[in-house]
Amino acid sequence: MTLTATAGHGLSHRPPHRWWRDAVIYQVYVRSFLDSTGDGIGDLAGVRTGLPYLKKLGVDGIWLSPFYPSPQQDHGYDVADYCDVDPVYGDLAEFELLIAAAQRLDMKVLLDIVPNHCSSEHAWFREALAAGPDSAARARFHFAEGRGPGGDVPPNNWHAMFGGPAWSRVTEADGHPGQWYLHMFTPEQPDLNWRNPETGAHFEQVLRFWLDRGVDGFRIDVAAGLFKHPELPDSPDPEADARTRDSVNPLAWNQPEVHDVWRHWRAVCEEYTVRDGRERLLVGEVSVPTAREHARYVRPDELHQAFFFDLLSAPWDAAAFRKVVSEAMQDIAGTGSTVTWVLNNHDQVRTVTRYGESGTEGSGLGSARARAAALLMLALPGAAYIYQGEELGLPEVVDLPDEVLTDPIFRRTGSRARIRDGCRVPLPWSGHASPFGFTSGAEGAKPWLPQPGWFAEHATDRALTDTRSFWHLYRDGLQLRRGLPQLGEGSLRWLDSPPDVLAFVRGDGLVCAVNFGTAPVPAPVSGAPLLSSGPCPTGALPGSTAAWWINDGTTP
Repeated sequence: MTLTATAGHGLSHRPPHRWWRDAVIYQVYVRSFLDSTGDGIGDLAGVRTGLPYLKKLGVDGIWLSPFYPSPQQDHGYDVADYCDVDPVYGDLAEFELLIAAAQRLDMKVLLDIVPNHCSSEHAWFREALAAGPDSAARARFHFAEGRGPGGDVPPNNWHAMFGGPAWSRVTEADGHPGQWYLHMFTPEQPDLNWRNPETGAHFEQVLRFWLDRGVDGFRIDVAAGLFKHPELPDSPDPEADARTRDSVNPLAWNQPEVHDVWRHWRAVCEEYTVRDGRERLLVGEVSVPTAREHARYVRPDELHQAFFFDLLSAPWDAAAFRKVVSEAMQDIAGTGSTVTWVLNNHDQVRTVTRYGESGTEGSGLGSARARAAALLMLALPGAAYIYQGEELGLPEVVDLPDEVLTDPIFRRTGSRARIRDGCRVPLPWSGHASPFGFTSGAEGAKPWLPQPGWFAEHATDRALTDTRSFWHLYRDGLQLRRGLPQLGEGSLRWLDSPPDVLAFVRGDGLVCAVNFGTAPVPAPVSGAPLLSSGPCPTGALPGSTAAWWINDGTTP
């Protein structure tokens, strides 16, 4: 069976204005990337300092986590001003220096935009609190009267993604309990009302503000959200979102009107593309139940891309991975877009730990599987996103003490289940002890989250000199992906293989095979591999290993 994304070639042959179709983007969690000021918090100047490192790695661009003014209740995903820079990260002048540096290196810059909700410190929400019920200011949000005697019961039974009810009650100007407002995450993140035309007009201004400053596009937070059912009825399963920490309440997510927003935003991006010939990108965080529903977001007049999380959430199993890839290629690539693959991000347990937990041999097995998964992802047709530290093989930090945890999920629930601090610990750059070159502060400066001593094994300086490191695997894979016409866009054809093995052909004879089992199996192609995730003798594919071969004619 052959599954086709689009007719095309590798990165070295693609038309410049279609750069996004098979680009590899590096996610920068600004707070944890590199600190230039010595305060223990990463910043935009630190990102600028790190650009040559990322260029050497071989990525096409970066996606920056939110750096806007914010009370930092959810580390920037509670935005108080969408058109400025929080002083902890720098200022607009520093941002413009970053853009200029990236352009000199021919690297794209994407910004994280958060349109579903803002901060409770945003001027609009402060105005809404002061204005009172039935005001135009409150109509920008979801304010409603409570139910029951005295309005003491929330307007509906929805639960927030980060725990607790999705409604909070305000105290009115006269001191009495008043209306309730909706927040699908935390009370500090009130949901905006996208049925109010002021909201759409405001975000068009935000897009243009940053596009005028040279950005190449936007990663859109909660892209399946924005619109809620107009009547805000009770949910038949009110705890679903909180239980799964995913967007599964059909009354709060994936409403049909959201697609009109993405058509309008796409038109804005096309306007800038026509103006200067640089194609701008919209990539959405789309959490929907099926690949078919996912595909609706990447139709030709909507988002260019949407993260396909099914690969990230798939268990370490050949049949599961094959099913996920096949569905994505059939439903998403069929729209004319390309699939956007991802294995890690700032909300997920890192692959080294995630895959290790499913085995019996500890972190060594997790590392082997993570290396194999990386090679698999880079061989698939379409685009890919890498989360910072993924190229260093960083495991999750699972033993942070309660007193340093900052994730609002922990604050809201008191539970460590699914908290995200462990994948956000600042990167180790050099040396044998914290802060591992992360901060330029005086001796003893502390990163905002503590780094464990074993981070020394994963520091960038050590990874660069060890040709067997994760870093070299990623760098070599990215170089081959850029140079080989078989990779990037194109087709995928599955090969017959043993039950624990996934094997496919890309383009004109490049074979990728992954052994999901633990025992070696015969290689699908004779001869030494072009690239492998671990030691791979000629003629054999060891367990938990992936490899690329150029077909020598022995594979049909």
